[in-house]
Amino acid sequence: MSFRPLHDRILVRRVDSEEKTKGGIIIPDTAKEKPQEGEVVAVGAGARDEAGQIQALDVKPGDRILFGKWSGAEIKINGEDLLIMKESEVLGIIEAEAERQQAA
Repeated sequence: MSFRPLHDRILVRRVDSEEKTKGGIIIPDTAKEKPQEGEVVAVGAGARDEAGQIQALDVKPGDRILFGKWSGAEIKINGEDLLIMKESEVLGIIEAEAERQQAA
């Protein structure tokens, strides 16, 4: 099954957080916070402006993004937990990751 978000919404897969702290302490699953970093899986066509023209989104599939702790709605597609959110909930794109992917 394929899924395409509508309008200015994006589909995001959370990136797993580290299992250990920098000091080497292992963090149990019950103490972990959900990561606020993710990879864009799919994007909608864009939102319409006042003139009725579609404004393309700034994010694209494959981008690594940061988002707020309470952003998006959790959904399950093909047994995988994903988030769907509006592009306005994205705080920023992690550029270093995007540059590494282009170089590969």
